[in-house]
Amino acid sequence: MALDHALPGRPIDIAPLGAALRESATCAILKTRSLELMRVVLRAGEALPPHYVRGELTLLCIEGAAEVTMDAATCQLRANQLVLLPAQVQHAVRALEDTSLLLTIQLPVGSPGSASSTN
Repeated sequence: MALDHALPGRPIDIAPLGAALRESATCAILKTRSLELMRVVLRAGEALPPHYVRGELTLLCIEGAAEVTMDAATCQLRANQLVLLPAQVQHAVRALEDTSLLLTIQLPVGSPGSASSTN
């Protein structure tokens, strides 16, 4: 179920999906010229392969558990935990169980929000 893109001044619900998590998919929440938010949904064992992003980003674990690898370091995120990843640093994410994450990317100045921020 896709979320409507956020509008200024309008709240967006990012509560855990609970039983609906199993049937949910990753979706964009908002994208402006300098900010991008997505709910990333991964089933246990699924992964986002190593990649980098032009801007700084945070991953907030809404529910479930995930392993985040950056350079040679690995950390586990559980519900209500957040990690900051620097811009231009290769990282990967693997779900340890069915998981939803709030991804926030701060796009660098001069990078238009109308284009993808990932490479």
